[in-house]
Amino acid sequence: MVSGSDDFTMYLWSPEIDKKPIIRMTGHHNLINDVKFSPDMRLIASASFDKSIKIWNGRSGKFLATLHGHVQAVYQISWSADSRLIVSGSADSTLKVWDMKTCKIMMDLPGHADEVYAVDWSPDGQRVVSGGKDKVIKIWRR
Repeated sequence: MVSGSDDFTMYLWSPEIDKKPIIRMTGHHNLINDVKFSPDMRLIASASFDKSIKIWNGRSGKFLATLHGHVQAVYQISWSADSRLIVSGSADSTLKVWDMKTCKIMMDLPGHADEVYAVDWSPDGQRVVSGGKDKVIKIWRR
């Protein structure tokens, strides 16, 4: 289990073993909005008001990489079912699809008129759905 906080930190937990956290994870410079394990449990991604997404080892909690590309707060992230891609939604009105092999932007998806609050993958990984402050739901095809 992993938790993110408004004190810019995250904790990795194994509650079936111990009630104390395994590790305190630091590196973000502002509030953490979202944190998710990859479906294969190997990685953790965190999104923050600091405009970045950070990638962590899912077992040890060790920092691995920072994904830069958004120019405003990142609100939500979602992993593809195969754990190879992340989609992120931001206050900058864009979605970005990230390749976890390279930690680079694979696709930039502008199109919302305002902040993007919600993003998710279709189960087959061929589409992304987003919703935002502009009161529009968009379906994006790969």
